[in-house]
Amino acid sequence: MDTKIGILGGGQLGKMLIQSGSRLGLDITLMDKSKDSPGGLVCPSFVTGDITDHDNVINFGRAHDVVSIEIERVNTQALTKLEQSSIAVYPQPHLISLIQDKGLQKQFYEDHEFASSKFKNYEDVDALLSDIKRGVWSYPFIQKARTGGYDGRGVQSISSYDELINEGFKTNFLIEKKVDIAKEIAIISCRSTTGEIVSYDPVEMVFDQEQNILSYQQCPADITAEQLDSIKALAHRLTEKLEIVGLLAIELFLSPNGTILINEVAPRPHNSGHHTIETTMCSQYENHLRAILGMPLGSTEMTYQSILMNLLGEPDEQGPVVYKGLKETLSISGVYPHIYGKTDTKPYRKMGHVTIVGDNMPDIFAKYEQVKSILRAKSKL
Repeated sequence: MDTKIGILGGGQLGKMLIQSGSRLGLDITLMDKSKDSPGGLVCPSFVTGDITDHDNVINFGRAHDVVSIEIERVNTQALTKLEQSSIAVYPQPHLISLIQDKGLQKQFYEDHEFASSKFKNYEDVDALLSDIKRGVWSYPFIQKARTGGYDGRGVQSISSYDELINEGFKTNFLIEKKVDIAKEIAIISCRSTTGEIVSYDPVEMVFDQEQNILSYQQCPADITAEQLDSIKALAHRLTEKLEIVGLLAIELFLSPNGTILINEVAPRPHNSGHHTIETTMCSQYENHLRAILGMPLGSTEMTYQSILMNLLGEPDEQGPVVYKGLKETLSISGVYPHIYGKTDTKPYRKMGHVTIVGDNMPDIFAKYEQVKSILRAKSKL
């Protein structure tokens, strides 16, 4: 318990790591650009700094025994130097670098025989146009920026030459075959420094097609027992192959014929695991901290079924935030709002989430529809 833990990033995931670690009396410090970030609101020893700046990360890391992340957009060169100086860095810097680059991710899956959609990396659009002319690709296809994308940003469906030229990425991207998707599934796995591995029950994700951002997710996912076993086995095999320490969130496509394809992974706490705070014996946040400290991992047994919905900024509003309908939301049993503490709302910005729990999905869905109709993140202006 005397181990000094430093976490790069002060967003809502950092906030929930602090809240979870506080219960165990852990010594955790966050670093981010602003103390007004969600994590800064609950972290007494917050450090102001840029997690992408080499010297900021080095200086922060040297003051701690273990360094981890709550977002992968960090300076991995600095983390590698810290690791070489015998400071424990989890997840390991080479894995963060691998996952930061979607092209390297896809190549890893291909090299190690993990099923994923057909892809090819490109440095510029001229090379892609040449391949299209030769019949390598036909419209529509998916174009992804290799680095920098998050929450659906950096991903677009390209249906024509005009779309590619006018709206597509011009450099450093990859192309994926557009696959038929019956369901989008996510599963979170966790591996300790001791090699112990646990995984949570998969969740089913439903997206706002216009904004390509999560509308809600349900747990358990509506899948067969055979699919459940296959997904859990895949998560275990991928976690073991990477030898990652900490959490690994794995996003999957389930095709109409039952084929399971890896889409992307994240080496950190993930939105698809928010519900574990209320619905499992040990949350993803606590298990991440247990993993990086080499503690026994907690049970991932599900205690409630759930729906989780994002609380997003209204599409036409921006400015200081006010939450409409929060009082009415709190009057509904089994409903747990999480307000992140961001001071300003923006269109479709994640301002919070709501976990709705119960023993049967029809009742949970009824409460979800009720909350969706009354709770809003609006601007005071």
